[in-house]
Amino acid sequence: MSFTINFILTWFATFFIGLILTPLVRLLAFKIGAVDTPNERRINKTVMPSAGGLAIFSAFTISTLLILPNIIQVPNYLSYVVPIVVGGLVIVITGLIDDIKEIRPWQKSIGILIASLVIYIFSDIHFDTFSIPGILQTVYLDWWLSAPLTIIWIFSLTNAVNLIDGLDGLASGVSVISLSTIGIVGYFFLPAQSVFIPITIFTMVAAILGFFPYNFHPAKIYLGDTGALLLGFMIAVLSLQGLKNATFVAVLTPMFVLGVPITDTLFAIIRRKLNNQPMSSPDRSHLHHRLLSLGFSQRSAVLTIYCISIVFSFIALLMSYASRTALIFLVLATFLGVEIFVELVGVLGEHTPMLKLLNAIGDRERRLRLLKKNKDEEDD
Repeated sequence: MSFTINFILTWFATFFIGLILTPLVRLLAFKIGAVDTPNERRINKTVMPSAGGLAIFSAFTISTLLILPNIIQVPNYLSYVVPIVVGGLVIVITGLIDDIKEIRPWQKSIGILIASLVIYIFSDIHFDTFSIPGILQTVYLDWWLSAPLTIIWIFSLTNAVNLIDGLDGLASGVSVISLSTIGIVGYFFLPAQSVFIPITIFTMVAAILGFFPYNFHPAKIYLGDTGALLLGFMIAVLSLQGLKNATFVAVLTPMFVLGVPITDTLFAIIRRKLNNQPMSSPDRSHLHHRLLSLGFSQRSAVLTIYCISIVFSFIALLMSYASRTALIFLVLATFLGVEIFVELVGVLGEHTPMLKLLNAIGDRERRLRLLKKNKDEEDD
């Protein structure tokens, strides 16, 4: 049987494992008290089982440790995937504790830090080199620079995905879009001998899709911190593979692929800074909250954010083919469009510098037209 057919069968096996395990995890969540109780911060009106990430992690682990090593002809595949699974396990345990009895942000941060160190110390997944084509030649990073950059990357993206987990199917759907794009980029741009990397990424996609039917609105189970932290961690680690011998474009690509969670996190930090609030303080001004306040239903808000995520993914794919000049214009246009959009929907609250600037320009042109009209009337 060909390698491709074997992988397709493995992909569907992973999907069905997730599909079968999710109802069992739902029952377990009720049993161990991993539930979301309604309050002023939550969307749900009834007690909802959480910890759905257990099903995703279990499906991914079974496939990568028991099935894929038998079809991928890579001698050291287990040495590649075991640190990812162990790091994921640390994240799952941290999230599960938080789902059962809410822990403080610094305590969750310790779990993420430990998982990041597992990846850096026991795997080859980290920043090694950096370059900007035509500007900066390849720079080899020593451990004292490579280690903090790797940890910051994993820590930031893990928390970014966790922050957008506010509506049924939102974080899981955005993660599927992001990981699929990263897998496509990896398949076409990584060396042929590294094909096991996109295969691992698409296996993670299959695990999430097995969970997804139970999580999309109306959800029967939530990701919980168990799942949201896991998805962020896996995206951070698997996207980091595209940064081996990184160029500036390779760094930008995963950032654009993860445009929705990164943008939401970045503007949450800016918003809280402008309002003199602690960085860890919760609020209801995230993108999904703003869409709901504008009259969107849960389903339509989630589908809208899916579309935004797909746009970011297309931009990321275009960046891989764009010339340097085109890349600069593409990045600037994207930043401008994002800024105008977040101001329009109110993500920054009353702080709308770009809209005020555009309004001022419009007012100036209107005044000039009135002056010209009055002058023409006087001349007549």
